[in-house]
Amino acid sequence: MDIITQLLLLCVFVALLIMLSYMKTGKKKKVIFFGDSITDQGTSRGGYIGQIEAIVKSDVANVDYQLVGAGIGGNTVTDLRFRLDRDVLSKEPYITVVYIGINDVWHNPNAGDEKYIASFEESYRHIIRELLRHGSRIILCTPTVIGEQISGYNGQDRDLDLYAAIVRKLSLEYSLRLVDLRKAFMDYYAEANHENLSSGILTTDGVHLNNQGNTVVADAIWTVLKQIQ
Repeated sequence: MDIITQLLLLCVFVALLIMLSYMKTGKKKKVIFFGDSITDQGTSRGGYIGQIEAIVKSDVANVDYQLVGAGIGGNTVTDLRFRLDRDVLSKEPYITVVYIGINDVWHNPNAGDEKYIASFEESYRHIIRELLRHGSRIILCTPTVIGEQISGYNGQDRDLDLYAAIVRKLSLEYSLRLVDLRKAFMDYYAEANHENLSSGILTTDGVHLNNQGNTVVADAIWTVLKQIQ
């Protein structure tokens, strides 16, 4: 290979690097993760939001995203409804990932009563309608677990199943992307929780995610997120 050919190849290589740098520093698609303490912890080291960000950075073929955590510990769907304008709409997200429902059940022994189920659905609908009205793409996530025993053995499984079913219904009704984390966790326990433990498989305490739990959530959300153009 002569010197002229080598120089031409070098120029092409440098040009490609410049183009790639331009693409990566262009306007990023903002993704807001809207939820409770699980989402709040998702921004910490090893958290599911951080894991998704690492996946994005590792693959130059992916669209460049700006990932923003908007989780607050103890929040219910009503709390999300009241801070929707401040924490989400005002930031003009391209995509909003809604991951809520654990606290609606966990801290309410009467969560299975019809009035609470109806209230959960009504507030969730409001959030969806407002996000759509402001042009955000939406990903809905079903609530995961309160206790890690196999399905039916945890005290609040029935209520969680009811609330997860509402999220699934709303995703179909509004033609929204769904990440069925409840199903993903139950399937995982059926394969991995042979001793029927109440925690320590995907969570630290039966609710909040450990490293493996964050990985399961990150993989499930990224599988859906990367499909949105």
